[in-house]
Amino acid sequence: MGLQVRLYLLVGLMFGILYAIILGISSLLGAGGFVLYASLAAGLVLLQYLVGPAIVAAVMKIKYVSEREEPELHQMVGELAGGAGIKKPRVCVSELTMPNAFAFGRTQSDARVCVTRGIMRLLSREELRAVLGHEISHVKNRDMVFITMLSVLPMICYFIAISLLWSGAFGGRSRSGQGGANILPLIGLGMLILYFITNLLVLYGSRIREYYADRGSVRLGNQPNYLATALYKLAYGNAKVPKEAFKRVEGVKAFFVNDPSRALTEIRELKEVDTDMSGTIDVYELEALRIKKVRLSFGDKLMELFGTHPNMLKRIKHLSSLMYSQPY
Repeated sequence: MGLQVRLYLLVGLMFGILYAIILGISSLLGAGGFVLYASLAAGLVLLQYLVGPAIVAAVMKIKYVSEREEPELHQMVGELAGGAGIKKPRVCVSELTMPNAFAFGRTQSDARVCVTRGIMRLLSREELRAVLGHEISHVKNRDMVFITMLSVLPMICYFIAISLLWSGAFGGRSRSGQGGANILPLIGLGMLILYFITNLLVLYGSRIREYYADRGSVRLGNQPNYLATALYKLAYGNAKVPKEAFKRVEGVKAFFVNDPSRALTEIRELKEVDTDMSGTIDVYELEALRIKKVRLSFGDKLMELFGTHPNMLKRIKHLSSLMYSQPY
């Protein structure tokens, strides 16, 4: 199914769940009950929206760089932004040695594109340009705001679940009558399950946006094999990073071009594609993958289900399908 269709279906499903919650809470606690939970969730998301960029900058130790300091980096970002038809984002470099790149910001006009020192040392110019094209596509698609909006629903479910479980534990009664059985804990448990489900849907949306950004990078003129090789090299680079370093970036890794904590698994998966063991994925290897059926184990499917990024083998398979795509 097309990525755009999946995205629209996801948004429709989330709004459908939200509508059901409004009806249910309105009948149980009155309309004011839902307004309270929605306000709490929206308040937290607004706070995240306002202070999020500052938190990311602090965690990742970023430094905004001028064209004089990083002329080649600025040139690539400027060319890609122009090709995407958007304002050039602010350019910054993270002093972390962990190889990766990410885009962040409140809006498209407030966007920043950042690369770490590690990725600049690891990738060739063509590979780095492909990664930057991926990040510019995130900005063009405005998917940072999209994921933030979808994140409101799991928060609403969580607040309602905790409130109802707390009320039930301390003698709250349903509106069905003074002598009726207290059903609040059961409803709270149901909302906790719904929180789990909606959170999985948000993760699914996060994975879809990665496919979109990969496609966007190719449409900006980057060859799929360069992005595939960059992802392969990132897996190897992240596998060498001490595990302690992952703790620092745990809260922001959803922004990254790949999930550094899955590096060893990704290396194992991509070795199936790198048939000549060159450490790169060339056009011939991508072509071979394009006509090959990818089968994942139950463990791999489960890991992807709870991940912010797609399974790497599926992701490279998707890149192979873009080999003959036309640019913007």
